[in-house]
Amino acid sequence: MNFVPNTDDERKKMLDAIGVESIDDLLTNIPKQVKLTKPLNLPKALSEYEVLSLLKNYSNKNISTDSHTCFLGAGAYDHYIPSIVGAVLSKPEFKTAYTPYQAEVSQGTLQAMYEFQTMICELTGMDVSNASLYDAGSGLAEACFMTHAHNKKTEFLIAGTINPNYLATAKTTTAGRNYTFKEFINTDGTANIDELKNYINDNTAGVIVQMPNFFGNLEDVYEIEKIAHSKKALFIVSVNPLSLGLIEPPGNYNADVVIGEGQPLGISLNFGGPYLGIFACKNEFIRKIPGRLSGVTEDLDGKRCFVLTLQTREQQIKREKATSNICTNQGLYMLAATVYMETMGKQGIKDVATQSFQKAHYLADKISEIKGYELLNDKPFFNEFAIVTPVPVKDILNKALENGFIAGFDISAYNNGKNTLLIAVTEKRTKEEMDSFTKFLKSFSN
Repeated sequence: MNFVPNTDDERKKMLDAIGVESIDDLLTNIPKQVKLTKPLNLPKALSEYEVLSLLKNYSNKNISTDSHTCFLGAGAYDHYIPSIVGAVLSKPEFKTAYTPYQAEVSQGTLQAMYEFQTMICELTGMDVSNASLYDAGSGLAEACFMTHAHNKKTEFLIAGTINPNYLATAKTTTAGRNYTFKEFINTDGTANIDELKNYINDNTAGVIVQMPNFFGNLEDVYEIEKIAHSKKALFIVSVNPLSLGLIEPPGNYNADVVIGEGQPLGISLNFGGPYLGIFACKNEFIRKIPGRLSGVTEDLDGKRCFVLTLQTREQQIKREKATSNICTNQGLYMLAATVYMETMGKQGIKDVATQSFQKAHYLADKISEIKGYELLNDKPFFNEFAIVTPVPVKDILNKALENGFIAGFDISAYNNGKNTLLIAVTEKRTKEEMDSFTKFLKSFSN
């Protein structure tokens, strides 16, 4: 029997006080199609051995990067993860569902946080980084919160395409704050700089750009920076952290805030999450940065030690002045990224970025030679590019699975319905795999 501490009379009194007839009235915002309207019809109880066998059979039905060659991107990439990452994460002193953020945090966790912050600053060229957030989407929302806390303005301008999931998360998280988002995008997905320049005004809180953008192209961030700061708006840049092993870091083109998806830094695809949010900024915003920061100090014996320096949460020092209610996140993934970056080092990250760049351009050239296929534009790109296809992308994706490929991501809906496939290439892809994929795509040629 379930333990329910409240009696029917007590529940009725609570509902009357709230002003509703039933508990269902509290759940009206949940769509009917996702509500459970019939019994779960669970099978009979099984032994541990039987459950494991059943789950293994279910697992074998999954399509994975072990069974298929992966060209999927759009924010999640199939990079190689050194075995030491999993070995460190499995240590019992780190492997916990609880992410410590109070005074009882261990020195080991605090040191990992400090090293993560340091390496993110080196990678992005920014002054300060927090110890990570949930993902890039929540990072974008927090960037908007922090920007508003700084200049009290509510209009955000988006230069070029950004990941629609990031934007949707930001809009949902900031709902109720009366923020507005306006996009300035050319037909090929890149930033419409002329329109942005003509529109920006004294009410603009911040200008947001993704580099590389959602379609994979590099934006003219130097020009966008000038436009943003011409009206004293903050310049917010979303990055793929591994791309910074090859292209200019945001700190070099005067970004105010840098957010990004940390998944490429030693985190597996995980069916789309959970991942890791990167958040870095200029030193002048350190008192408004969300989340928590680890710092270095000395103990009573004069020994070097680590401590939580800032925690801008409403439950702690900032209270009603807090810019964020972030109190925890996937701290284990922060550790994964730390181990990955320390293992790879500057040269390793540069090599991964260079290989991803060169292999992506090799594949793009090969596909462009196929009749009926063409690059969406001739703008520079990093490791991801958009291809206009001769047939509906869903037909290619479905057939690709039968032939051992995860062919990419369908962005037709983001390109005015025109058949468009977003393809990502990482250092894992071999010439043989790319040539085989090219041969497969030829089967759809006109």
